Order: sequence, then C-alpha cells, then structure tokens
Amino acid sequence: MSRFLTDQQIASLVEAIRSAEEHSTGEIRVHIDSNTKGDHAKAAVKVFEELCMNKTAHRNAVLFHVNFEQKYLTIIGDTGIHDKVHQSYWDQLHDEITSEFAKGNYYKAMKSAILKTGVELKKYFPVTGENHNELSNEITFS
Repeated sequence: MSRFLTDQQIASLVEAIRSAEEHSTGEIRVHIDSNTKGDHAKAAVKVFEELCMNKTAHRNAVLFHVNFEQKYLTIIGDTGIHDKVHQSYWDQLHDEITSEFAKGNYYKAMKSAILKTGVELKKYFPVTGENHNELSNEITFS
C-alpha cells in the first residue's frame, strides 16, 4: 500500500470518493505512484488512459496522480469537466494539496481535495436520473 497513508485512511478515501460522486455523474480516481522517477505528468496521462477515465459518458472524470516520495501531484480533468472548471481552480486545489503534503497531512489533503472536486462535479454534472458508477472508486497503486 503506502507508507504515507494507513489502510484505514485509504479505506476512508475510497468512501470519500463514493460520497463525492453521489450527487454527480462525475468520476474521481486516486492513483498512488511509487515508481515514476522521470516525467510525472506523462505517467499520470498514461494512468488516466489505462483506467479508462477518458471513456466516461460525460468526459467528466478527475484523476489525482500522487507520488509522495517524489513530492509530485498531477490533477487531470477530462475534457467535459475541464471545459466547465477553469485552470485557476485546479491550480488553487493543487496548491492547497501540496501545502498540506508539506506539513505531512497526506490524508487530510487528499480527503479535502476529493470532497471539493465532488462539489464542482455536482455543480456542473448533477444527477438527473439513475446514477451509474462508471469507474471503480478503489485507489490504485504502481
């Protein structure tokens, strides 16, 4: 798993993802990368595609790609959500997360980011009928 998060915290983050997605058609994933040493943004795009995040019905999936060891975070929003939420929002969220990471508050930062993303998804992609969970809420690792 991760030496930065306990198993209980990881389970709680999965529950936060479920809760954040509850009132929107959006999808949120967290990937914890312990292997990438080079181009983290490129690695994040690869994970985004491998997790089929670019194939949701409304193109409104958001990936938090984290490498705690390398102190690196990439947030990728698919075209649907990125068209609605300005880059400045993602930049601010990135700054909030990395500021908490610097204090060692990994769990707090990730949970807050997931829930804030859920609010944005609900604003632009509210549930209007049946809400299918298109992607797993499980946190993935590499």
